[in-house]
Amino acid sequence: MGMFSSFNVNASGLTAQRLRMDTISENVANANTTRTADGSPYVRKIVTFATKGAERPLTAGTFHKVLKGATAAYVGQGVKVNGIYEDTQTEGNLVYDPSHPDADENGYVLYPNVNIITEMTNLIDASRAYEANATAFNASKSMAQQGLQIGQQ
Repeated sequence: MGMFSSFNVNASGLTAQRLRMDTISENVANANTTRTADGSPYVRKIVTFATKGAERPLTAGTFHKVLKGATAAYVGQGVKVNGIYEDTQTEGNLVYDPSHPDADENGYVLYPNVNIITEMTNLIDASRAYEANATAFNASKSMAQQGLQIGQQ
């Protein structure tokens, strides 16, 4: 692992968690949106992550290439956003409100499948993960600076 690899890993974590917080914020902002452009209620979005840049092990070549390929799966290379998906498993909330413009013939309105408590819990989790990545980035930066100072002496 090179000197700047830890910066890349931490930066990828910061970027991924920031996108997760943005998506959670979008969910919270649209918690009461009963009509989108297609006429249906807003659907909650979920961010998924995957390991960044995992290489396949090499089975032929020089010893160095084989060793590098075999250990690539065990060396952290960061995280990437695998996708942003709509939560189609959770059902929306039916609320009786006959005065609402989006009410059906029985007076029920279909609200989005956004649970504020779940979203706030996920937001706290993403915020803590972001803070952990920022702390690790600062620790890596401090170690690099100390290494440069030792080299100057």
